[in-house]
Amino acid sequence: MGIDGYTESSAGGKEGAVMNTNSLNTKGSGNGVKIVVIGGSGLIGKKVVKNLRQMGHEVVAASPSSGVNTVTGEGLAEALAGAQVVVDVANAPVWEDKAVLEFFEKSGRNLLAAEAASGIGHHVALSVVGTERLLSSGYFRAKMAQEDLIKASPIPYTIVRATQFFEFVGGIAQSATEGQTVRLPSALMQPIVSDDVAAAVADVALEEPLNGTIDLAGPEPIRMDDLVRKYLSANHDERTVTTDARASYFGVAVNDQSLTPGDHPRLGKTRFEDWLKTAN
Repeated sequence: MGIDGYTESSAGGKEGAVMNTNSLNTKGSGNGVKIVVIGGSGLIGKKVVKNLRQMGHEVVAASPSSGVNTVTGEGLAEALAGAQVVVDVANAPVWEDKAVLEFFEKSGRNLLAAEAASGIGHHVALSVVGTERLLSSGYFRAKMAQEDLIKASPIPYTIVRATQFFEFVGGIAQSATEGQTVRLPSALMQPIVSDDVAAAVADVALEEPLNGTIDLAGPEPIRMDDLVRKYLSANHDERTVTTDARASYFGVAVNDQSLTPGDHPRLGKTRFEDWLKTAN
């Protein structure tokens, strides 16, 4: 999820309902829904496509490699024909401030216009927990612009804001590495595994539009420096994590509220320590 891709005590994370990944699996039974997944070839997109197909729905995995380009508009009308739901989990291929904003604005405008023309009944978008608190970053300004376009559109929508993925903890470590030292703040996080994100997004796609936002997080809070220590240890990485209150998160200053969900988030089931055992 890019650089995302999110209490005073490390035991004081936000509480929420553990998501039931089976709650909607029968909704389309015998009456499958056509769902277009934008970014269907990416980390989350592939999993969302698989989950929805296993539920019996007709799913189009749309991406530039399949001839669907939201930035140019190529193939959009054809992909959306006959669809009821669009799930947008695409991420920008570039990270420079101007380029990432241009991607999300052009993509969002083209996609929402095509959806309006096709009569789409539910637009589901994956965003990032804490977006409005991290606007010193060009990436998060671009994600906010994407959210604003969705809210201004006539298409009924649900925005799913997820915390950082387990799979990107290595990227956090790399971005903060100087020699053999990884310098990080102790800001609280509540990361989640991509499988749980995909399961939640697939469920939301089959629910009624919320016309609002859902926060999605992992089951447990953990401080950023401790998260990376556990990751490096599990990977037998000899780099040392140094806690530094002045250190940033991909160049952004963060505190205990920056990357954690709001009240009553949906929670994934997979614990970070359990994932580490299977990922290594």
